[in-house]
Amino acid sequence: MSDAANQDELAQLRELLIKHPPMARALPAFEVADAPERPGELFVNWLLGALRAGVPDAQVMVLGTAGPDARVVVLRDVDPGEGAWWFAGDARSPKGRQLAADPQASLTFYWPALGRQVRVRGAVEIGAQEGTEEAFRLLSPNSRTAALVGRQSEPLADPAEFTEAWTTAAQRLAAEPDTVAEGYTRYAVRAGEVEFWQGAADRRHVRLHYRRTADGWQRELSWP
Repeated sequence: MSDAANQDELAQLRELLIKHPPMARALPAFEVADAPERPGELFVNWLLGALRAGVPDAQVMVLGTAGPDARVVVLRDVDPGEGAWWFAGDARSPKGRQLAADPQASLTFYWPALGRQVRVRGAVEIGAQEGTEEAFRLLSPNSRTAALVGRQSEPLADPAEFTEAWTTAAQRLAAEPDTVAEGYTRYAVRAGEVEFWQGAADRRHVRLHYRRTADGWQRELSWP
């Protein structure tokens, strides 16, 4: 592509960025006075709302680790009472190594159709092996096959190598359905802080911040 064509595309992009402002649509209200005392309960309410509204991949979140580094992962469970958000991954992957070196993480959820964002920050704990094995066996066959393939983020010289590894892993899973991938680990972010953000078309956003204290959860509004 020529430099002139590149400049034309950039000009079009900049124009579209101006003409298509985010959240320029009707969005739900956030009645802070009705928010529960614990953030986990509000999160469950918001996630259920996103799922019921048909928001695609509403259970997907951005995991941030030391590095800094970030990637998209899947929420596997939430414990409102403990204020813990669960996900899984390979302990040998970059995120697994980063969490082992510095067990602190952030989670970010964003549901565009609702203009809602949730941010979770806290210490990371590793789940018990027994529960991890059970959770692995509940995954879809493709998810278990992918975990058995492993080698996440390593260089791939030829796509045919991946196809061969996938076939081998699928055959192993068919022959040994109770097998659990080496390195598969359940992680929990035990929240120290949780922030709920509700966008508004008029830019008068609402932000509610929860902070864990020795006496429970402290709530306060923040400037948007």
